[in-house]
Amino acid sequence: MSWVEQRVAIRALGHLASYERTFAPLAVYEDEVVTLAMNLASSCLEEVYSMFVGVKDRRKRLKYHCDLLTRGVGGVETENRKAEEWASQLQCWSIHLLNCFAVKERSITLICKQEFLKELSEMWGGLVNHSSPAGVGLIRILCYSKVGRENISKSRYVVENLCKLSRSSDDWQYMGIDCLLLLLNDPNTRYKVIEIATSHLVDLIELRNLGNRRNVGEAITKALVYDYKHMNSKIKNADVRRALEETWDFKIERRKKEQITCNEKLEGKRVMVKLIKQQANHKFMVGEIEEALLKYSEALEICPLRHRTERIVLYSNRARCNLLLRDPDSAISDATRALCLSSPPNSHANSLWTRSQAYDMKGMAKESLMDCILFVNVCIRSKADDRVKLPYYAVRMISKQMDSTWLFRAAQLKALSKQPEKAKEPSENSKSSTRGHVNAETIRTQVQNKSYISGQLMLHNSHDQ
Repeated sequence: MSWVEQRVAIRALGHLASYERTFAPLAVYEDEVVTLAMNLASSCLEEVYSMFVGVKDRRKRLKYHCDLLTRGVGGVETENRKAEEWASQLQCWSIHLLNCFAVKERSITLICKQEFLKELSEMWGGLVNHSSPAGVGLIRILCYSKVGRENISKSRYVVENLCKLSRSSDDWQYMGIDCLLLLLNDPNTRYKVIEIATSHLVDLIELRNLGNRRNVGEAITKALVYDYKHMNSKIKNADVRRALEETWDFKIERRKKEQITCNEKLEGKRVMVKLIKQQANHKFMVGEIEEALLKYSEALEICPLRHRTERIVLYSNRARCNLLLRDPDSAISDATRALCLSSPPNSHANSLWTRSQAYDMKGMAKESLMDCILFVNVCIRSKADDRVKLPYYAVRMISKQMDSTWLFRAAQLKALSKQPEKAKEPSENSKSSTRGHVNAETIRTQVQNKSYISGQLMLHNSHDQ
């Protein structure tokens, strides 16, 4: 059975598994079905690439596959683009079939094989299938079961990927946060993941709403510090202990102090913050980046928590300083905090662009791409004119990251590694499949799929004032 027929078959099985009446007959073959779905989800992209997209000579492709993909109209670029879409569907429908068993807490142990969990944490629908949560959707379902949480907490790789997702502008960010909270709230898995998750989640504690979820930051804070007075003996990492202590002081102690502070004193602090920020801006403009960073930090220390707009600017500007000082981790942290304070979340243009660049410095192509797409979304929505000229530097970044995050990228590299040195150039078909995606119309279509931004958003200057 070819990958085209597998796509049809897995979709049919997914429909059968979605309904109680038809699930029971399918469950008779549970082990076989689950195993086949796992294998298909893991191997389908490589198979589609080797059997179709990576075939250099178009004449060697099965003609009926080409006709099904293009309905008899279109060249190699159309075929490759449609094959990418179908391959993504094949993988996502395989995961959906596994979801149907996992949600009933069946075959959890089989699905939770460590190697498959690692692969699952990297599966995403890509830009061609943005409506599917893919791997993280199944991981979240697994996190609702005790066996699932225990197995996921054993894999540092999976937890780190969940952390990356929780601090991105991906549409499925909330799923990454949900998974981490489920792991932290379980006493059996809490201390297996807290040292990995803390450095990411502390940047999200001021996040109010995310989609239809309310008080997300409060839930994160409670999960991090609920046994704060007793956890130090169980946590060996000094940086993690320090981060939790700062979270406690920031969200608990500082909030209490400001609640009993009179408005006159808070307004006085606001004036001081404005003066310090002006000094920091001057330092930045004359190239004294380290001094500017210290000034922004000083302003953040005294800026009242209620003044969210001022703190967005301070965090965003400090993130820019960290980026210029070649400290991408600190830049990502500060930009994330600014994006959590923005309303709606992830809507501050400068912070999105700064974080996209920082992720690029760290080689995190997917996260950089998501931020850059959302940045372009802000640019488009902030202009009343329908004929918006996309920023050239952003288009270049998207082009670069789309090549790096191409759905068949891993399969392509694996195929090239098996070839002799002379043949290690990507085929024209594979080149055209990626190049064909990177054009203004495609980018415009992708940014319109992002769902976080609503209303008119103002695009800030290159450096907030």
